[in-house]
Amino acid sequence: MLMAGLVAAAMLGGMMAGSAQANDQPFAAWLQELRAEAVQKGIKQSTLDAALTGIKPIPRVIELDRKQPEFTLTFQQYIDRVVPQSRIDRGRAMMAEHKALLEPISERYGVPARVIVALWGIETDFGRVTGNFPVVEALATLAYDGRRSAFFRKELMDALTILDEGHIAPKAMIGSWAGAMGQNQFMPSSFRAYAVDYSGDGRRDIWTTQPDIFASIANYLSRVGWKSDQTWGRPVRLPNGFDATLAAQKTVKPISEWQAMGVRRANGGDLPTRDLPAMIVQPGGAEGPAFMVYDNFEAILKWNRSTYFALAAGRLSDALGNIDSAE
Repeated sequence: MLMAGLVAAAMLGGMMAGSAQANDQPFAAWLQELRAEAVQKGIKQSTLDAALTGIKPIPRVIELDRKQPEFTLTFQQYIDRVVPQSRIDRGRAMMAEHKALLEPISERYGVPARVIVALWGIETDFGRVTGNFPVVEALATLAYDGRRSAFFRKELMDALTILDEGHIAPKAMIGSWAGAMGQNQFMPSSFRAYAVDYSGDGRRDIWTTQPDIFASIANYLSRVGWKSDQTWGRPVRLPNGFDATLAAQKTVKPISEWQAMGVRRANGGDLPTRDLPAMIVQPGGAEGPAFMVYDNFEAILKWNRSTYFALAAGRLSDALGNIDSAE
């Protein structure tokens, strides 16, 4: 075990060597300072002993943080991968299975069940793929690394606070290499701000307690501005000669103005008569598909800043609700 640790430390040192921001302080000394800061913030020594004793930097975390994607997916490739028919079918089955739980949560937070399940499905394939990294160790690795140390140090402190509050045991706090946790993949700061103890057992458990998982997703969207009387958007058909800069510049106009400019539903019908503010989004560029999006699209973007992700979540939610978004 000692040799394995030395090899891991050597690998980590090699990967960090090329970074001007790499931490020159020994990890043990850095960790001791972190513990002192955590104690000052009110975190119990027993929690720190349980969470931090014996931890080491994880070379694989640094490797993943440095890794650049080898290719970029087109929007259609992304949709094919993230919203396949198999996920739609599975999502519909999950909605039926959890209907009795989803309905009151949807009513309470004003977020449709289909949207809750869509985000659950995209984030972790309905709880199947939640990551296999120890969150505290992964966050400590990234906080120590130096490239984005301030961000990850704060997330690490939030993770230690979550442990101190008794929501989860240290060994059970498993997530992605970057510290996203549970079946809805909240970062620790998002957990502290939005996770909900819907089950009433005194713990906010987004790892194994289904009521808390669903309610936390709904609470997040509700708190960041989801409007219960609106949808996220819809695919549209643009007129010949449409000025693509209107989409590129995220121009907002009332639906009636887009209608007057010749924008139509994907099936060619008139746009809705309700005059909501709306934008046109063209994720594949001027020659690709077009969507008209509303305020709830912006709420999804606060969950994940990727336009591809937000459109996929909207498309999947429509499919789960058997909504023909072309109409």
